[in-house]
Amino acid sequence: MNSTRIQHLIPGTAILLLALTVTWLSFTREPAAAFLFPQTISIAMLALAVWNFARAAMGLARIGAGLSTHTMKTITPGIAIMVIYIFLMAKGLGFYAASMLAFVALYTLYDPAPHTEITSWSKRVAVAFGFMCVIYLLFNVLLKVQTPRGLFF
Repeated sequence: MNSTRIQHLIPGTAILLLALTVTWLSFTREPAAAFLFPQTISIAMLALAVWNFARAAMGLARIGAGLSTHTMKTITPGIAIMVIYIFLMAKGLGFYAASMLAFVALYTLYDPAPHTEITSWSKRVAVAFGFMCVIYLLFNVLLKVQTPRGLFF
């Protein structure tokens, strides 16, 4: 087994385990009707993860040369924000409030606009608010999906 195959197999395995966990959780929670949308998405995610894992295991995944140290340094703060969002903020603050804060944090982290200008911050907050309005309409109004409740709706 060469290093390229291993480089694709490790994330492929991690994605497959994540997909299996999400699928299992979506089918074991109650009330079952509230989890119809997550079940549908998790099945699609699982199918793609199995396909990705199989391609990596057979050595068919030959795209990319892996992540450089520079790329890892660039994405690690974003991953940290998302882990904090998922494990600490979403249930404590509520889905929409926590998502708004996480979106602004990610936008601020990766936005090249100056952090000292009020117009940059106004733009970040306005874009995040608009995005959250779309998410609210999608999940709450259109799909009628139950989102994690917390301190702030």
